[in-house]
Amino acid sequence: MKHLSKLLVVALLAVGLNNLHAQDENNPWQVSFGVNAIDVYPTGDVSSFGNEYFNVNDHWNILPSISYVSVSKYVGDGFSIGARGSLNRISKLGDVSVDDLSHYAADGTIKYAFLKNTKLDPFVEIGGGYTWVDEIGAGTVNGGVGVNYWFSDNIGLTVQTTYKHAFEDYGVKHFQHLAGIAIKFGGTDTDGDGIYDKDDACPEVAGLAIFNGCPDTDGDGIEDSKDECPNEAGSKEMNGCPDADGDGVADKDDACPNEAGLPALAGCPDADGDGVADKDDACPSEAGPAENKGCPWPDTDGDGVLDKDDACPDVAGTVANKGCPEVTAEVQKKLNDYARTILFDTGKSSIKAESTAVMVDIILILKEYPTAKFTVEGHTDSVGSNSLNQKLSESRANSVRDFLIKEGIGADRLTAIGYGEDKPIATNNTRAGRTQNRRVEINLIK
Repeated sequence: MKHLSKLLVVALLAVGLNNLHAQDENNPWQVSFGVNAIDVYPTGDVSSFGNEYFNVNDHWNILPSISYVSVSKYVGDGFSIGARGSLNRISKLGDVSVDDLSHYAADGTIKYAFLKNTKLDPFVEIGGGYTWVDEIGAGTVNGGVGVNYWFSDNIGLTVQTTYKHAFEDYGVKHFQHLAGIAIKFGGTDTDGDGIYDKDDACPEVAGLAIFNGCPDTDGDGIEDSKDECPNEAGSKEMNGCPDADGDGVADKDDACPNEAGLPALAGCPDADGDGVADKDDACPSEAGPAENKGCPWPDTDGDGVLDKDDACPDVAGTVANKGCPEVTAEVQKKLNDYARTILFDTGKSSIKAESTAVMVDIILILKEYPTAKFTVEGHTDSVGSNSLNQKLSESRANSVRDFLIKEGIGADRLTAIGYGEDKPIATNNTRAGRTQNRRVEINLIK
């Protein structure tokens, strides 16, 4: 047992040093200083413990000055590690008066606090150290209880009592009572908003506690990071932006911010409901097409060519062809630009849902030329066998044709054909080239 206490002291100090880099908290450091009292009597007379423990006059040795200093660091989950140094003069060794003996102690501590963020902060402490009485040293194992009372976030009063057990026969078993001032520090608040950086979502910009330290510059209750108009007070519904005319379109997006209007017209009104905003409508009280600045005109087939100028008044055509439909090279290119973006499920002829929009665009073009006939052509890259590619190209061409027929394009106007890998438009030696070769084309039958 002779060297047990020394080994325990070494072990406790090693644990402390190894945890110096453990988890940090707001104000992780605590320094305490004050007076200590050494009481030997209760340890030697257990039967009188209850009566003699608080016998200050007869048994406590108190040095009337600052006689201990301790420092500790919070390491997480209520635990702190630290060290304490103390000195005293012993004139009462139990019931025996002695000449003033010097008393020095150095201790390592592990403390556990039961509560968090409370004024009253009770704790327990274990540790070990070395005590010299009249220059005779002995290792001790220590256990104690105490309480801090915090007057503020940083300043408090600490009271503690610790039993120190010396295993060596010449060691003095005793109680050490401590009372002093505790100071916590170490927390960082870079922006000075009262919220420590550890808890501050915006540590370099002063903000509000309700937003975890982030600012609300315009004071509209929406933090700047979520506010589309951080310098103008607005509503939550408008993502922090104002809506002066109350039409549901934020002023920043409203082309007519002082007149209630329609979201579809960028917040501008449309009195005649023709889809042309009043500010752009030459006939705001008469419905008309946008192409005619909102004014009505007789255009039976709706192709943008007035009936008086339309050679095919009952069939939608082009302006260039006097109102009759005409598939130009540009239209043919546009048709195939769309067709080449049609996506199929891998290795199948089923059209992916995301291609619906482009199919609608193709249908709109085909309906502009009701008398024109087209071939729907399927093409593949060279990966796989020629026979499988041929079959896949035919299947995909028919899949597109069937879709177009189902959506109102006459079956007599469409022919499906598959070319397999026979008509590449790019090299099959690269991924990009193969991607271009996997395509559908829709070509005019001349």
